[in-house]
Amino acid sequence: MATKVAEIKTLKQGKYLVLDGEASKIISLSTSSPGKHGAAKARIEAVGLFDGQKRSLVKPVNAKVDIPIIDKRAGQVIALMGSEVQLMDLETYETIDLPIPEELKDEIVEGREVEYIEALGNMKIMRTKGGN
Repeated sequence: MATKVAEIKTLKQGKYLVLDGEASKIISLSTSSPGKHGAAKARIEAVGLFDGQKRSLVKPVNAKVDIPIIDKRAGQVIALMGSEVQLMDLETYETIDLPIPEELKDEIVEGREVEYIEALGNMKIMRTKGGN
């Protein structure tokens, strides 16, 4: 589980954090001061990268959270197998079986290059590269 630690006050919308053991993308972040003697609180809304679930978190702005280390990689489609695709990583030449995302079903064909991410032991195809 490759992560690093950061304070909530350093996070921004569009960045990533680990919520409930899942790498999540921040969709909204707001802070508020509760009063004269209270510490500022941050409310974070995020969506899971791999499961699409909405999650929220309310903590003091100086609390520490885990930030996933996301590895973006390029691969080439070797074979289509129903709802899955077999990819070959273009750097390591290892083969990987991944599910085809619903929004990319029409674009993925054999021989096409795709970009996929790896975070916290999970992998997902993000987009296709160039036309073939």
